[in-house]
Amino acid sequence: MNILIINAGSSSIKFQLIQMPSETLLCSGLVERIGHKDAILNYKTKTAHLQETDNIKTHSQGLHKIVDLLLDEKNGVIQDTSEIEAVGHRVVHGGNSFSNTTIITAEVKKKIKEYAALAPLHNPGNLEGILVAEEFFPSAQQIAVFDTAFHQTIPEKAKKYAIPNHLYQEQGIQVYGFHGTSHQYVSEKAIEYLGLKTSKIISVHLGNGCSMTAVVNGKSIDHSLGFTPSNGLIMGTRSGDIDHAIIFHLVNNLGYGLDEVKNLLTNKSGMLGLTGHADLREIEAEAEKGNRNCVLALAMNAYRIKKYIGAYVAAMNGLDAIVFTAGIGENSSTIRKLVCTDMDYFEIELDEVKNEVKSKEWREIHTPSSKVKILVIPTNEELEIAKLSFELLN
Repeated sequence: MNILIINAGSSSIKFQLIQMPSETLLCSGLVERIGHKDAILNYKTKTAHLQETDNIKTHSQGLHKIVDLLLDEKNGVIQDTSEIEAVGHRVVHGGNSFSNTTIITAEVKKKIKEYAALAPLHNPGNLEGILVAEEFFPSAQQIAVFDTAFHQTIPEKAKKYAIPNHLYQEQGIQVYGFHGTSHQYVSEKAIEYLGLKTSKIISVHLGNGCSMTAVVNGKSIDHSLGFTPSNGLIMGTRSGDIDHAIIFHLVNNLGYGLDEVKNLLTNKSGMLGLTGHADLREIEAEAEKGNRNCVLALAMNAYRIKKYIGAYVAAMNGLDAIVFTAGIGENSSTIRKLVCTDMDYFEIELDEVKNEVKSKEWREIHTPSSKVKILVIPTNEELEIAKLSFELLN
């Protein structure tokens, strides 16, 4: 069965065409920096590797380019869209409506659209991916895998907010958690590596969106994102944790409208607000030149992660391993070093030489004497989505 995986992020689209159940990768690629005039499209097969820069303004434009490549006479991997039997979609917010992988129907699309208010940078792009896939692959079964599903195991004491009970019971206002497919994949790999009957792991997913999960014996028990993918760590354009009274101050005293505040905290804050750059590679380059704002932003970013590590060690009463994953987690030795330095109280010891090694493979970056393992495990949400989609259909 050929399953096309579409993983639409807030400013990117990752895709893979996987033959199941053999897990054979036929092609893969990434459209990143969507919304910028210098968006980058990468496409790989066993025999070809293409990269181009283009003005890709929307997820729809990016998806159209992906389909063109799949069908390309020279570098494509299919001759007809009917060769795609299923399309698995990553969907960020499923609220309380979806706790499992599901076949996409008109009702499912309606719910995904409703939850767009809670994940404005993600659900619209996820839905757009579904609509374009239905257009290009009309005979394929469309399947949704929800980021929130992995976090259904978070206990009530951790997912409930200290607000009137009826808002939780009747309106579903609670911690939902996100990046679940990624956290599930890398934590499973870490558990397999550790070979322990019981395990306590902190999964650190760092990309344009960032989150951390406390995972005990393969189950999510706490998570840094909440009702929406907005709080927690400092992200590319999102502020992360902030005193909610600042919102009232902006509206009541500084003349901001609510939509302006939402746009400010969602699209203009985080690393972008601190430095003028949303791409960490640019921020690190500027920091090396001595740009004070960039140096401080990197320190703030790492400090927030360290605080969550401390909180999750307390929540789990121990720690076996920290796993870094996603674009920044896998590639930024700078962030990993800032996070793991001065953590000897927790017996976390980074091997700085191993940390600087660039690799696309999973690896250890701790010293031999470190009690806590420090792992870099490239996430493969697409493979996890393919597995879940195949299981649903079979």
